Amino acid sequence: MTDDRTVGVVGASATARPRLIARRLIAGLLLLSIIAAGLVVHTTLPDTPASDIAGDALYAIAAYLAVVIIAPRAPALAAGGIAAAWCMAVELFQLTGLPLEWGAVFSPVMLVLGTVFDPRDLVVYVATVAVATGVDAALTAGLRRR
Repeated sequence: MTDDRTVGVVGASATARPRLIARRLIAGLLLLSIIAAGLVVHTTLPDTPASDIAGDALYAIAAYLAVVIIAPRAPALAAGGIAAAWCMAVELFQLTGLPLEWGAVFSPVMLVLGTVFDPRDLVVYVATVAVATGVDAALTAGLRRR
């Protein structure tokens, strides 16, 4: 004898699997392109407020995409909350001076943890993650309707 609730759950899980794989794959490809764009901004543009804001926005999008890769079932709002919390925590961690110190020893650390605290970065992170969350929610809703 089968329990209808179990069959439904197993069936739903089996049909959701390709969507989760596609979500991870798309997020992974986007993450690679965002990382490449971030490296271009970091290595080729002069250090100005505009390039700093661009780098911060790319970092926030990368954080959002990383959350989607790690937890593809997470709703957009949850992914956005986690990404925003990560970005804010990293920025606040810069107040300790450790990222600057560690970056002086191993420069790639600066790409992940930054160097010095800038309150403007917090605003850029939250705004960018909000946009990424909205775009993801809209795209996900559109795919579900299909």
